[in-house]
Amino acid sequence: MDSFLIAFQAQVLYDFTAEPGNNELTVREGETVTITNQSIGGGWIEAQNSKGQVGLVPEDYIEVRFSDSDTADVLQFFFDSACLSFLTVSSLCVLQASNGNDPWSVWNADSSGGFNNNWASNPEGTPADPWGSASQGHPQAYQGPGAELDEWDDEWDDMKSTGGYAESESGESGAIQRGGTSMKISLNKFPGFSKSGPELYLLCKQLPKEKEKLTIYMGEVGPVWSYPDTQLDCVVADPKKGSKMYGLKSYIEYQITASVIPVPMNRYRLFSMVLGRFEEEFIKMRMERLQGWMTRMCRHPIISSSEVFQLFLTYKDEKDWKTGKRKAEKDETVGVMIFSTIEPEAPDLDPLDVEKKCEQFSRFTKAMDDSVKEILTVGQEHWKRCTGPLPKEYQRIGKAFQNMSTVFTSSGYQGESTLTDALTAAGKTYEEIAQLVAEQPKKDLHFLMETNNEYKGLLGCFPDTIAVHKAAIEKVKEGDKLVGTNKITAQEKGTMAKRLSTMSYALQAEMNHFHNNRIYDYNRVMQLYLEEQVTFYETIAAKLRQAHSQFTTM
Repeated sequence: MDSFLIAFQAQVLYDFTAEPGNNELTVREGETVTITNQSIGGGWIEAQNSKGQVGLVPEDYIEVRFSDSDTADVLQFFFDSACLSFLTVSSLCVLQASNGNDPWSVWNADSSGGFNNNWASNPEGTPADPWGSASQGHPQAYQGPGAELDEWDDEWDDMKSTGGYAESESGESGAIQRGGTSMKISLNKFPGFSKSGPELYLLCKQLPKEKEKLTIYMGEVGPVWSYPDTQLDCVVADPKKGSKMYGLKSYIEYQITASVIPVPMNRYRLFSMVLGRFEEEFIKMRMERLQGWMTRMCRHPIISSSEVFQLFLTYKDEKDWKTGKRKAEKDETVGVMIFSTIEPEAPDLDPLDVEKKCEQFSRFTKAMDDSVKEILTVGQEHWKRCTGPLPKEYQRIGKAFQNMSTVFTSSGYQGESTLTDALTAAGKTYEEIAQLVAEQPKKDLHFLMETNNEYKGLLGCFPDTIAVHKAAIEKVKEGDKLVGTNKITAQEKGTMAKRLSTMSYALQAEMNHFHNNRIYDYNRVMQLYLEEQVTFYETIAAKLRQAHSQFTTM
């Protein structure tokens, strides 16, 4: 789902001191500013302080403020639904790249705690490519949770749902918090696990009724999901503006059409509290990000085949939606009980070996998280230079050449028109280069930033994901003690070990799915980035050669 709101009021989270000459605005922690332009891109926005001063502020340094107390109920619905509680957490939380909180700090402080041949060339099939457009608008910034408030319809999802979260729920369970004028989504990416922990599944005496099993098999890289023979795909298009509540609440409605589900198209509404019109570039950006999110969901073998996701794609009206929603609410295989639907097609795994692999994966994802943030920081700085100081420098060079041409012309000396014309042409060339430099980030850096922002969200999920598995390992290690105190039987201890193995299969399958996607995604985006860079510098070189050719060789 989309997670970016047109907003006007924002609170400053950290001090920021402007650099002279960069059109920046100095702000202080706790200060309230007004957002005047969200389409700057590269992680920057334009804001106005209480004194009327306007300038650029880093997107991550502010928190958007809301007057609406609702939350994204559809997102909660997805979180608590069967196939989206644990197995898909890494995909869902791409929308939750944290602004000010580091999920890895929790992980570091916690001491407890294959590729399918059918999809060989493109591991996840070949869905609609969000990178296909030759030119895109500036990214709306790379922000995290609490930056948007989306909903389908106030009447469509209410908090009567047994799968919803209480409005005041908070604490270690990490529930969604709502209050006052802002909304924050906690770092606990799967609230369904927080109250009972993995022991609910490990010690369950009677598992939920039989459902269709989710198969895991041993591939060349270890445990992998069983991928469907037919790749699900969908296309997001046709944005339309609408309003409700007598025009007080505005929204954009996008058409979502699934490719392999023979049903009519569906529409997805993104609501925002807006005091002005939607800018065309902003609408396109939201559509692009929704397309990217839907593509990732379609590429996940479990999500794409889940009833919840299928309902999202195919519901026809409010009645259809509520019927499916109520059915999902009665599903017993939510939270940790999702593991009861998993059926590995291989012997039980060694817990010690799994622990080592989890530690290795944890170190890797932490390192990748740092690397991704570095690219985002460098990219934001480069974007700002390309759209601000750098083009101005080229413009100044161009004007200087043209001014010199004017001075030479005033000399009255005959026979220097060739030189003055060449100087004028060189000056105009540099002005053209300035324009190319300012527009280039939209063609290459935009996609690199979007991919890394997406992975920032994905990586932020793994500390919580691995922590649940670590807690399960610790519980199984207590088996002998529990047997000794007659809390469980020896047979139940064996059952716990077997169920831990099932959890291990699921975690490793998701790890391998992540690696599979990562290799594909970064190959794709780096190819695009470098191709655009080559075209950019070749265009500049051709313009400089043309300017050079106009000067006479003496």
